[in-house]
Amino acid sequence: MRPGPRNLITDVAGLRVGHAEDASLRSGVSVLAADRPFTAAVQVMGGAPGTRETDLLAPDKLVQEVDALVLAGGSAFGLDACSGVADALRAAGRGFLVGDQRVPIVPGAILFDLLNGGDKRWSRNPYHDLGRRAFLALGQDFSLGTAGAGYGAATGTLKGGLGSASAVLPSGLTVGALVAVNALGSVTVGDGPRFWAAPWEEGNEFGGLGPAPAAPPADAPLPRKRMGEATTIAIVATDAALTQAQAQRMATAAHDGMARAIVPSHTPLDGDLVFAAATGARVMEDPLRDTFQIGHAAATCLARAIARAVFAARPLPGDLQPCWQGRFGA
Repeated sequence: MRPGPRNLITDVAGLRVGHAEDASLRSGVSVLAADRPFTAAVQVMGGAPGTRETDLLAPDKLVQEVDALVLAGGSAFGLDACSGVADALRAAGRGFLVGDQRVPIVPGAILFDLLNGGDKRWSRNPYHDLGRRAFLALGQDFSLGTAGAGYGAATGTLKGGLGSASAVLPSGLTVGALVAVNALGSVTVGDGPRFWAAPWEEGNEFGGLGPAPAAPPADAPLPRKRMGEATTIAIVATDAALTQAQAQRMATAAHDGMARAIVPSHTPLDGDLVFAAATGARVMEDPLRDTFQIGHAAATCLARAIARAVFAARPLPGDLQPCWQGRFGA
């Protein structure tokens, strides 16, 4: 495998990502969309998720495709970003056709960033507008680190952020990941700069420091956040033609990448979740081989994207945590 030309989830042809942030709020929204509906699925493995319209992503439900996927800050308030995206899609004539009405299908997930020092004294929920703005900003290139849904994110030790990565398989299929890292656990080994995801790093995409010489002794970590304050939310995508059941299997496999990159992960206090998206642009030549490799690539891309999110985070006035660059960067 090798990274795609951008090393972003938008290396999956047809996909675009848009961000919107509010600096005073210290929060933001990220949207993934395409020119046409795409197959989507979800796998939730954290104990404290916050979601919208995820039930309809089960393979036995009527709707098999979605118009967009949303990652947002704001805890439960952030779910209103999906409404902003849905309104923008409807204005563009997009959505599931019911009679003469279009109903955009926009599942989403949120992370908790309400205690990060931003001004949360709004009189009107700001996330609807952030969702609409993120949709209108859709493009192939986008920022990492302190951006979009990761703008106000934090981990157990360092400032969190927004990350992405991609891989092109020998078959020519492309896989990518997009993630907002707000985890309870740590993405670095011990008190040092090296990332748990280092064995899967491509080039110097998050510093090129290599794996830690030795992992710290096993211990029983204590939670550094309270219930409901932590979550890593992600999307993995491919251009392969997958059924909804196959897409869900890709999302399940991708959780391995989360566990490789964040220690601990999938705790009762995290809302860890992975959406899967499949554009269907390429037919699989060997379905057994290709689905096997797609799952592996989704896991490695997600691990790399998580490390890139923290590596790219930048300092802002009033930060409550150090960022990786400020602590370890040259």
